[in-house]
Amino acid sequence: MKKIALVTGGDSGEYEISLLTAENIMNQIDKTKYEAFLIHLKNNNWTYTHTDGQVVEVDRKDFSLTLNGQKITFDGVFVAIHGNPGENGRLEGYFDMIGMPYTGCGTLSSALTFNKYYCNVVVRAMGVPVAPSLHYFKGEPVDYQAVAEVCGYPCFVKPCESGSSVGVTKVHDETELAAAIEEAFRYDSQLMVEKMISGRELTCGVIRHDGKIRSLAVTEIVARREFYDYKSKYTSGLHDLITPADIPDELRNLISRFSENIYHELACKGVVRFDFIATPEGTPYFLEVNTIPGQTSQSIVPNQIRFAGMELSEVYSSLIEEALR
Repeated sequence: MKKIALVTGGDSGEYEISLLTAENIMNQIDKTKYEAFLIHLKNNNWTYTHTDGQVVEVDRKDFSLTLNGQKITFDGVFVAIHGNPGENGRLEGYFDMIGMPYTGCGTLSSALTFNKYYCNVVVRAMGVPVAPSLHYFKGEPVDYQAVAEVCGYPCFVKPCESGSSVGVTKVHDETELAAAIEEAFRYDSQLMVEKMISGRELTCGVIRHDGKIRSLAVTEIVARREFYDYKSKYTSGLHDLITPADIPDELRNLISRFSENIYHELACKGVVRFDFIATPEGTPYFLEVNTIPGQTSQSIVPNQIRFAGMELSEVYSSLIEEALR
């Protein structure tokens, strides 16, 4: 039986969601094939808690454990950390250095897609519609005139490297811009100001199954607040998820094709989710990539997987085996 480290926790505002994701994966993982060890990462503490309550530090030289005098090494790692360090390439870089196989995107893909602005630049070059935006570093003056001309109002101010809409503000006019900039810089040293595209929020999961890139169903996200912010995402009753989305086949096919193309061109692996805003005219504008999408019981991708007629345990086994090849 293969030993798999299921890593969770992390150092971002998505910490609690990471724990829920790992809990669901642990419940669904095929226990006849894999012995899973839940490894918790928080700040500089990497630990495993045994069923008897014993807390064991991870040996970072080779990502191993010593439990009751016995050394435990892993065949691979299932990464279930949203945000830093699991989704931005840092943890993947460490695993690459020690030669440890892991699920999901590699170091470069993770780092690129986690930075919203840099990812937008690359995706735009692929011919996918992307909203106009401006990029600023902390300490750099924001050009208010450029914001008005390029993005207009309302617009969004976003930390470049933050998930679950943490630090994102919808700005209605210039008087709200300074506070939004300050909020974004609380979470990152870079921000982007992005033109607001009005339309329906749609998202499409993509997996590599049996060696082939395959898009899942398109889901529509209907937020009951002004936009799909952190509170909307994780508070029951503040959003509806409609799978499959009630949209024209032409739009569905376009979103699926864009998602599969981005997955391929950015060398993504595992299960990845791509978010879009579709205008009333039927043009889907790319928003962002989620290289480690939520796997809680209420998350989007598990519902898309079930709609495709697949079992979560089957998909998780496929992700592990892809990593171990």
